[in-house]
Amino acid sequence: MAMKLISLIILFTGVALGGDVKPNILWITSEDNSAHWLGCYGNEDAQTPRLDALAKEGFRFQHGYSNAPVCAVARSTILNGAYAVTQGTEHMRSRHPIPSKYRSYVSYLRENGYYCTNKTKTDYNFRGDDRAVWDDCSPEAHYKSRPEGAPFFAVFNLTETHESSLFPKKNQSDATRLKPEDVTVPPYLPDLPEVRSDIAKYHDRISLMDRKVGELLDELESAGLAEDTIVFYYSDHGGILPRGKRYLKETGVRVPMMVRVPAKFQNLSPFKSGEVVDELVAFVDLAPTVLSLIGLDTPEQMQGRAFLGEKRKDAPKDDMVFLFGDRFDEIYGMRRGLTDGRWKYIRRFTPNKPAAPYSFYQFSMPSWVAWQDAWQEGKLSKEYAQMWEAPQEVEELYDLESDPWEIENLAKDPAQAERLASMRSRLKGTMIEVRDTGLVPEPMWVDLVGEGTIADYVASPGFKIDDVATLAFLSGEKGDAAAETLLSTAAKTGDAISRSWVLQASLFRGKPLMEHPEKGLEDETSLNRIMTAQLLYSTGEKEVAAKAMFDELRKDISPESVLYLTNAIYNLGLIDEVPRKWAKEVMADKKAGEYVKRFAKRVLEE
Repeated sequence: MAMKLISLIILFTGVALGGDVKPNILWITSEDNSAHWLGCYGNEDAQTPRLDALAKEGFRFQHGYSNAPVCAVARSTILNGAYAVTQGTEHMRSRHPIPSKYRSYVSYLRENGYYCTNKTKTDYNFRGDDRAVWDDCSPEAHYKSRPEGAPFFAVFNLTETHESSLFPKKNQSDATRLKPEDVTVPPYLPDLPEVRSDIAKYHDRISLMDRKVGELLDELESAGLAEDTIVFYYSDHGGILPRGKRYLKETGVRVPMMVRVPAKFQNLSPFKSGEVVDELVAFVDLAPTVLSLIGLDTPEQMQGRAFLGEKRKDAPKDDMVFLFGDRFDEIYGMRRGLTDGRWKYIRRFTPNKPAAPYSFYQFSMPSWVAWQDAWQEGKLSKEYAQMWEAPQEVEELYDLESDPWEIENLAKDPAQAERLASMRSRLKGTMIEVRDTGLVPEPMWVDLVGEGTIADYVASPGFKIDDVATLAFLSGEKGDAAAETLLSTAAKTGDAISRSWVLQASLFRGKPLMEHPEKGLEDETSLNRIMTAQLLYSTGEKEVAAKAMFDELRKDISPESVLYLTNAIYNLGLIDEVPRKWAKEVMADKKAGEYVKRFAKRVLEE
């Protein structure tokens, strides 16, 4: 008995003096639900008692953001504490190599004695064995399997709210807690029966997820570990309804995020129980924060800010969250954004493309199908039809305080001209600072870097990122004579990357900015040949352009070039001219990518 008393005295003295006692850390994540689905974030239709209680026991962030609105891209940002666009992991379900300097936060935890488990989502979006990161990554992974005395870090990923939960093949029940006619339809969505039905069904999925969160918290309590464990809850990005997931709107990137810190570790948090925290936090901050909770400095290659722990850094007064979206599934489309929680700036770098769809996967959801059908049948007012049409606005600016659903674009408001210019300039500066690999089109990566990495290529002194970023921004300055002069010069003197941005500018304007556009069909890069064909098609040279694209289909080009080519063929309405023989060969090819096979399947179905 005396020895036990001495041990307890030593233990609590260690805690009081900031000794070696380390907190356990439990991460509970859900999928595809933006912040506005929860009761504690103001949804009056929600039934989320366990998460509402967790927010009161701990603290919740009013402005928590996923830097990307889709899972694999967001997850790579979390894992390595660096922006996906810096690592070269911004394209959905890609497996490009990344520099060896990028190490997961998990590796640091394991080196410091933590038993790390993940149940079970990985999808880290770069070459390697995702499961090897963990001590255990499986359906059975659990902190209870840790060695005696070891602190744990455990992730439980709840899938109940994934977008597929609204696919009729997976959810055939029409019985819902809320009647569809009684739900609140947010004003950015058309009020269609399928939209109302999906909202009602998703509230049930949210409530189910809430109960699963409660089960995990009860299990922690029953094991006697609640007072030794810091608990995080967040969703992997926004969603689930149309214009949520895959969009840089708040519905796609603003996530619920809350943390509960037990009394013995209150020295690691500046926030009080029940507090609503206004400072910005984003997924890029999670890895530095976890390391800070166990007393580690933020590694040099990590780009986020530790917002808890011994190494916490206060948020800068002019803090902004950097947002990005590129190829999601099989559809290319580059967007970047910034927000300070009040103002949101979004810029499209491919405004010649419509804003929907960004993936064909979503068309198993009734509300997505209904919205598209209503548009095709001409039944929508302008505000609900514009997302499906091209070209799109290059710039968007929203006042999130007065317009939380981001309906009124203020980019052309003279009163906001100064703010618009400031945020535009800051976005460009941010992209240059973080060495945004998205400035290089993905279909060029393999040819440019060989066995290297696109991150090292863009970070090298030889890559003139300021010049490339300037061309990227000029490509959207329609009607600017000076911009067109600079772009035309780049067409003559620039490299393949520069030529691609001139071609993008030409596609947006609907006219060539080079003297002899047909010469682009002989460009050294497949992407530029395809973009040239698109340009020629749009300017009336349809036969020449179509032949060039189908010739390209027979060439030995990179998988990403093939994917871009299928985008072009689909967008120009040429899918019924694709040789069925090619499609059958793709379907039989084990090395063909999932997304190219999806295109081939559509060819055969057509």
